[in-house]
Amino acid sequence: MPAPVAAPRAPYSLEPSVFSFPALAAMVGRAPLGGAREAAMACFMVSRIVRDAIGASEQLAPEQLKQRAANAKHWLGSAAIAPALKGALARLADATASGDGAAVKVALDGVMTVTANQLDSAARLELGRLAQAIAG
Repeated sequence: MPAPVAAPRAPYSLEPSVFSFPALAAMVGRAPLGGAREAAMACFMVSRIVRDAIGASEQLAPEQLKQRAANAKHWLGSAAIAPALKGALARLADATASGDGAAVKVALDGVMTVTANQLDSAARLELGRLAQAIAG
């Protein structure tokens, strides 16, 4: 069977935007208020910081990375999530500010371990892909 062909776009149309971590965002939308939703939202927020920090040399200045990590840790302080997850996400946010890819990978592995029973399979897969992007 031939590959599907994309429909032509009008010359005045915008480029389609790519949404990062759609499974995590969907989990946030589906989860009931409380712990599961807060945990997914915290993972979503810190994952976006990690994604932006991967290519930080051309995107964000070191001061911006440090400020984003500090803001994330401040938000995590008020989030209603388990202390183990809060600590793992705070370590991951700190690691993004350091600029050390190996430290970010270790911290992300810690988050993946803590959230193994809390996130659905699609959200865990997105975190796994993020870890592969850091390693690669």
